[in-house]
Amino acid sequence: MTGMQYVITLPGDYDMDIIRKRVKENGNKTDGFPGLKYKCYLIREKGMDGFEQAYAPLYLWDQEEGMNQFLFGGYYDQIIKSFGWQQVNIGVPLFAEFDNQFLNSRYVMEITGSISPELSLSNVPRKIRLMTESKEEITGQVCIYNPDKWKYSVFLFMKERPQIQEGCRIYQILHISEGRSR
Repeated sequence: MTGMQYVITLPGDYDMDIIRKRVKENGNKTDGFPGLKYKCYLIREKGMDGFEQAYAPLYLWDQEEGMNQFLFGGYYDQIIKSFGWQQVNIGVPLFAEFDNQFLNSRYVMEITGSISPELSLSNVPRKIRLMTESKEEITGQVCIYNPDKWKYSVFLFMKERPQIQEGCRIYQILHISEGRSR
């Protein structure tokens, strides 16, 4: 599995209904996409979810061929045409768990951190999981790490809006596409 996300920061006065309309009209185009496990269409609204506005789709790919088809087969071209060239962040899931209510999730809390140099990394997964134990009712959780940068993001999926916490980002989920694996 591979995690992928690009975060498009939008001006503070950007009408987020434009993104809502875009997802409403086009979100289902990734339903059943080959090699995709899930695509979560995420937004942040200034004042409601934090200090900035953003469109930040999060992808979980079961097969790299699907990710390659998406990026190089013309699908990603719509992002380039609409928002310009974006940095696509790639990472490896450390854990990914979804319950039967996952597709009903409406919010995501992202917790980011760094993996510090240690003589043994064997306790890192346990340390990261401890951060998620006391969180609100979650319908899924994914930890994506990048050993090139030794950074990680934990995404906690919820049906109810979580409280904004220091060091966390809150996203609204506009749509979740469930892909098709081989």
